[in-house]
Amino acid sequence: MANATGCPKEMPTTSNGIFQDKNPLNFALPLLIVQICLVVVVTRALAFLLRPLRQPRVIAEIIGGILLGPSVLGRSTAYLHAVFPHRSLSVLETLADVGLLYFLFLVGLELDPKALRRTGKKALIIAFAGISLPLVLGIGTSYVLRATICKGVNGPPFLVFMAVALSITAFPVLARILAELKLLTTDVGRIAMSAAAVNDVAAWILLALAIALSSSGKSPLISLWVLLLGVGFIAFMVTAVQPVLVWMGNRCPEGEPVKEVYICATLTLVLAAGFLTDMIGIHALFGAFIVGLIVPKEGPFAGVLVEKIEDLISGLFLPLYFVASGLKTNVATISGGLSWALLALVIFTACFGKICGTFAVALACKVPFREALALGLLMNTKGLVELIVLNIGRDRKVLNEQTFAIMVLMALFTTFITTPLVTAFYKPARKATPYKHRTIQRRSPDSQLRILACLHSTRNVPTIINLIEASRGTRSRRPVCIYAMHLMELSERSSAILMCHKARNNGLPFWNKVRPESDQIIVAFEAYQQLSSVSVRPMTAISDLADMHEDICTSAEQKRAAIIILPYHKHPRVIDGSLEPFGAGFHTVNVRVLENAPCSVAILVDRGLGGGYHVSASDVSHSIVVLFFGGPDDREALSYAARMAEHPGIKLTVVRFLVAEAPEARRGGTVRIVLDGEEHTSDEEFLVDFKASLLSSDSIDYLEKEVKGKAEIVAAIKEHIRSNLILVGRSARCDPLTERTDSPELGPVGSLLVSPEFPMSASVLVVQQYNRMANLMSPSTDDPSETPKHPGYDSES
Repeated sequence: MANATGCPKEMPTTSNGIFQDKNPLNFALPLLIVQICLVVVVTRALAFLLRPLRQPRVIAEIIGGILLGPSVLGRSTAYLHAVFPHRSLSVLETLADVGLLYFLFLVGLELDPKALRRTGKKALIIAFAGISLPLVLGIGTSYVLRATICKGVNGPPFLVFMAVALSITAFPVLARILAELKLLTTDVGRIAMSAAAVNDVAAWILLALAIALSSSGKSPLISLWVLLLGVGFIAFMVTAVQPVLVWMGNRCPEGEPVKEVYICATLTLVLAAGFLTDMIGIHALFGAFIVGLIVPKEGPFAGVLVEKIEDLISGLFLPLYFVASGLKTNVATISGGLSWALLALVIFTACFGKICGTFAVALACKVPFREALALGLLMNTKGLVELIVLNIGRDRKVLNEQTFAIMVLMALFTTFITTPLVTAFYKPARKATPYKHRTIQRRSPDSQLRILACLHSTRNVPTIINLIEASRGTRSRRPVCIYAMHLMELSERSSAILMCHKARNNGLPFWNKVRPESDQIIVAFEAYQQLSSVSVRPMTAISDLADMHEDICTSAEQKRAAIIILPYHKHPRVIDGSLEPFGAGFHTVNVRVLENAPCSVAILVDRGLGGGYHVSASDVSHSIVVLFFGGPDDREALSYAARMAEHPGIKLTVVRFLVAEAPEARRGGTVRIVLDGEEHTSDEEFLVDFKASLLSSDSIDYLEKEVKGKAEIVAAIKEHIRSNLILVGRSARCDPLTERTDSPELGPVGSLLVSPEFPMSASVLVVQQYNRMANLMSPSTDDPSETPKHPGYDSES
């Protein structure tokens, strides 16, 4: 009900409860809570339904806004008046705009303006082409719309708004799509992200121009004043405010918590800057964006700001903005042949301008045909910035209701088709060339050893580096090449994607200089490489846990690795050293890698090899034990240990278990050691060669233990639990040594070594040898002249 002045009746804030005959939906706070919960549930449900189609979450949020608006559910007047009454929209839109302010602040945090000049020439040319042709076509389309459904609108602002809307590429949305398609680290992904970042900056400049033009009500000089004051605001922020932010950043050293007063001051500054730019006449969003740009990117300050607000903003407040847009979108206004023809024209213009412009220039830059086409399709991605432009145009009466609906559907369609079209037309060649050395056990021990070492976090770094140091031996003719891969779960958080991508050290200029965990890992391995003769190349796998094993196996084959080292999914507690899980998803990743790996695999149970810090080569003093029961996995473990034993600081003890009395059947505590004739022959031949090497080494002890059952095996193993590292084959040829285990992938002996009933301080390396017959992922390159005599040896090693 309206009052005498025609304004909606003011809503009380809180109700007294339903027991006093008060409908909570007639009060501002309960109604807002219902609206937020409804928005989150609907958008998350749609995101879940669209996940099989690999669509970014922004698609679900746009569709959710349209469904909750007048286009679908809003056709019911009772629903619209109850859940989204007109008098509640100002509160909803204000809250959505506050969330949008901080989201644009986060976007500014992720961009480094100093790096613009370091953008590659190819990416700059492609970005320019992706902007210029859609701009021209957008201006042409605006004339058609003004002559049909937009008669009477202000010409210059309408032209600029249409041109900007058609030329935008959604930077965060593109990052998500590239990550989903596993293209972030390809040449296409690198060029697309650099070009999209340039496009994004140009779009904001053009949007500022469009807003300034739309402000000219009484005199054309007003637009000029708005632009001049906008430039003055930026100069003031850079010269007066940025030094204060730098001072705060310098007072936040690494490893120490950031003071709460600095966080509060920065977040308040975002609001103040938004007020100033809104007062100038540009838009509050620009102030927040500028604050994000000038925040110092060095040190932990920017990273802490992101962690403090990102989940709340992107998970709760940002969907409100899409719903606020959906409430303004009425698809029913697109009726009749003319309206649908104009929608088709706008979609065609947007796709043709982006795809063809980018495609043609990419070809001119000597990008291959398929990659150039993929670039064009990817640059056609729309998203949040598109909706921001359209909403500003709608609020300033530049776009009418029908034009707004047409443009929203265009943005939805162009983004929706990106993933399926790129998948259909561009399939990067991931199949590596065949290679021979897929195991550590090989005929030519002097050949290069390539290791793919995976890490979950920085806590894995010291043990991995110490293991690498032990693996390199001392012979200069036996080079080692390490690929250190940081395993990162693909997150819905766009900034997480960008920070992880920075860790690839791939030369992209726009990632900020925050030192996230990935950067710390890179620094650690680069420092180790400078101090040793080992070639170390840091990498990052950014994937959903469901298919992360594909990235690991593919990278191992592309890098021609002989062994993959995976961290165990449990780590020791600081208090008592017992193992506790930190992610069930990584357990599944390990199992799938064991099943599909194109080379040997080792799972490292990290209990602090070397004391939890990097030990220099001259200070290495490790005792290593190999538990040898027989079989190909045990032979692979012993081959790896034999290489480690070349290091002067390593003492190797090999314990071979033999059956003292083979029982006919398993009884009580008796455990069988099962070997068929061929495997036994292979073991004997292998051990003959190994024992021959003992003559030239005084750092290796070889012991043989005759055992009758589980108790004697366990007792023999306990004699060596004070060593630094124990190696054992995954498929050791003996019966289970523990009653229960939650890690059957470690095999009978490995399961015992990680069980709570078997406390020990030694790290454990459980090794599985590559079996060509069991794993057909990789092509065979058998060389008949190098085929070994015994069947337990890998013919491709």
